[in-house]
Amino acid sequence: MARAMFEYTKTILKKVSFNKELFKNELEKALQRLLPFEITELYLWLESFTRNKPELNECIVLVEHIEKRSF
Repeated sequence: MARAMFEYTKTILKKVSFNKELFKNELEKALQRLLPFEITELYLWLESFTRNKPELNECIVLVEHIEKRSF
């Protein structure tokens, strides 16, 4: 089921990527629900996904903060 949550998270983030605030809110929810290794995978996916969406780049900071705490 964990994998399903990860895929669901990506789907939701894609759908709300038109609005930075919605994107940020959904990302925060995902960070509370995903497993540590999924957060790492989400970070890698976000780097790729937001490459052409500069307005969403600042949302990556949320994940970077979590990533640094896990090391």
